[in-house]
Amino acid sequence: MDNPGMVVMFQTLVATGLKGFLGCHTVIHEAALLEFFQNGSVRDGLVVSTVNGVTVEISEQLFSETFELPVKGLTDLSEIPKDIVFDAKNIVYFSGEPVSTSGKKREMKIEFQLLCDILAKKISVKAGSFDAITQEKFLMLAAITCGVKINWNRLLFNILKDMVTAGTRQEKGYAIQISLLVENAPNLELGESMEFPSSKILTEKTVHRYISLNDKVGGEEVADAPRVKRTPVKKAVSKKRPAVGAATEPVAKKKRPTKSRAVSSKDKLEILPVA
Repeated sequence: MDNPGMVVMFQTLVATGLKGFLGCHTVIHEAALLEFFQNGSVRDGLVVSTVNGVTVEISEQLFSETFELPVKGLTDLSEIPKDIVFDAKNIVYFSGEPVSTSGKKREMKIEFQLLCDILAKKISVKAGSFDAITQEKFLMLAAITCGVKINWNRLLFNILKDMVTAGTRQEKGYAIQISLLVENAPNLELGESMEFPSSKILTEKTVHRYISLNDKVGGEEVADAPRVKRTPVKKAVSKKRPAVGAATEPVAKKKRPTKSRAVSSKDKLEILPVA
């Protein structure tokens, strides 16, 4: 890529050990996924479900082996040292100064905006706005950017357990990953498969489009600023127009010539007999 910031961001993302989790094959089984979440639950630390009448069990060890995820490091994001969080704030924001971790995504440099989208839609998969920077997302971003060792296997497996737990606000995600796990289940025959949408796969082309769209959004926000200033002027003009239409003088002027025409016509009728 010709964007150095993007290159560095992807290099740090690969260095975390998440490549196997984010870079799976692109075939998914939609019907099996729906049934998996419908019948899913957590039993004795395992994610258990039934697909086409066959029981599917996913353990934390199977999860780690399938996606080659790191199993050493912090298991609680709140344990990330405060000085690292401080450094991350200086690195990711345009201002280069510490900013509140609950700010908006557009305050970040473009490569970290994309990283936040990856974390929000493919890692944490939380319900709510993807534009808001939550404490959890920022701590993940800080860990990736500053090279903090995280037990990603434990973290991601706990998120999967939340997905199948009834009553949680967790969105149903990990479509590609679950499809791969279900495919490897013994004695399970799956129906038709479909390819994951190519627009959701990050390539040089889709990343370039992401940059172009975000730059365009920023330009529109700047262009809209003068319009806000002109709004009171438009309102002032609109107030004057009804005032002119509501005046009674123009109505009187229209009636006066009507009367004068009536008088002139009578005069002509009186003159004609004389002629």
